[in-house]
Amino acid sequence: MRDIAAQLLEWHAAGKDYAVASIIGIGGSAPRPVGAALAVDADGTVIGSISGGCVEGAVYELCRESLATGTTIRETFGYSDTDAFAVGLTCGGTIQVFVQSVTESNRDAVEQVLRAEGEAVAMVRDLDSGAVMALGTWWSSGHEFDERVVAEAQAMLDAGATAVRTIGCGDDEGTVFVESHVPPPRMIVFGAIDFAAAVARIGKFLGYHVTVCDAREVFATPARFPDADEVVVEWPNKYLARTRVDARTVVCVLTHDAKFDVPLLEVALRLPVAFVGAMGSRRTHEDRLQRLRAVGMTNAELARLKSPIGLDLGGRTPEETAVSIAAEIVAVRRGGTGVPLGSYGGPIHRDAVAVPEVTVPDSPDALRISV
Repeated sequence: MRDIAAQLLEWHAAGKDYAVASIIGIGGSAPRPVGAALAVDADGTVIGSISGGCVEGAVYELCRESLATGTTIRETFGYSDTDAFAVGLTCGGTIQVFVQSVTESNRDAVEQVLRAEGEAVAMVRDLDSGAVMALGTWWSSGHEFDERVVAEAQAMLDAGATAVRTIGCGDDEGTVFVESHVPPPRMIVFGAIDFAAAVARIGKFLGYHVTVCDAREVFATPARFPDADEVVVEWPNKYLARTRVDARTVVCVLTHDAKFDVPLLEVALRLPVAFVGAMGSRRTHEDRLQRLRAVGMTNAELARLKSPIGLDLGGRTPEETAVSIAAEIVAVRRGGTGVPLGSYGGPIHRDAVAVPEVTVPDSPDALRISV
């Protein structure tokens, strides 16, 4: 719902009632992700999208119905080849939609979520009663949910997860939709070189909060990295050891200088981050592995290192190299194979698959990858 927050807050300021339809589940090649929303006010004005046009008309009518009756509605839309006039998704996927009205009774809780810019916050909605709770890291407001629901929602917020959860059993069972909104993930780029400028640019395009860090003040300047959110002048290993990271953070080491990247990687490979990659030739990589073993890094820790960083696209320019690096980050985070879609027989959109197990040998002759 946060993707239409600005428009919804205008409706809140005007005291308008409205109904919002949110995607709470998807299957196959659904056009929009879980959490995408469409809203309709009492005048019939519509904002947002949940399908790119396939089922918008039907969802619009469901919103009007919810506004008129005050009831919640759950509906599933999918592709049907038996009825050419049926409402469905042309992409062949399915979406589950939850529709509820936002009125004086729940407006405050919804507004707290919409206004929580840059703060981790979740909206918890009971799919049966329509009760709403806003949940932050250290606070909650709105409807008082069962403590088990609050605990589950808090865990999901910590992980930045959005999904439907059924909690309890039998007559005590309840189903809620937890919609988490967290600050953008971080991309930390070490090495103030021309490749870093291109990586920072594509990192912003992918939605990361980008930091460029280098110990050399003459090179690490905002003017050289206009796309970065911040430029830090500090020894890389010291900065990484003190800054905030989480399970969504990606670390790109582009220094390819042993005095910088060995102590930096010693820190990075022991942090619970999503991705650690390092630039350099294969010879540089082998030398780096030896140096990291010499300072006590284990094979399990070294197996997390993506080096040389990037997928094999044949690129040469900083921009082409940045595309290669970004492609590997996406593949690692989403469970992609890195092979052309035309030669891959599986589904295009799927849940993340297990990351291949990489064994780093004691002698740096070769890496063995088992899948």
